[in-house]
Amino acid sequence: MKEFFAASATTAGVTVRANPSYLPERSLPERDHYVWTYHIRIENGREAPVQLISRHWVITDGTGNVHEVRGAGVVGAQPVIAPGEAYDYVSACPLETPMGTMAGSFQMLDEKGQGFDVAIPLFLLTSPAAAGAAH
Repeated sequence: MKEFFAASATTAGVTVRANPSYLPERSLPERDHYVWTYHIRIENGREAPVQLISRHWVITDGTGNVHEVRGAGVVGAQPVIAPGEAYDYVSACPLETPMGTMAGSFQMLDEKGQGFDVAIPLFLLTSPAAAGAAH
């Protein structure tokens, strides 16, 4: 059974899928503190291995404030992904608003050491409070 992902994008033969989940047990809405986890799957559809070197996230909260995050690898790793294989990881994102978005890019190396960027698709961070306010 294939896992559901809320968003996906393919760049240069590499597909990035994303699925966020709101964490009510780690959120404190009365203090404007909302937390989501997000599951990322990176699938290598190329004919040679690729390596994830770094990440660039653009996180926008419900008031339009933008926070950019750049760093080496993901969750402490710079994985090499073989052709036809995938790499999964889960991380978290806190916001001060009950909704927001995340998007960005991964910086990769091909088998010849050439760098290229892979898009991380835009996905929504929505809490039950935000979903209720939309109706």
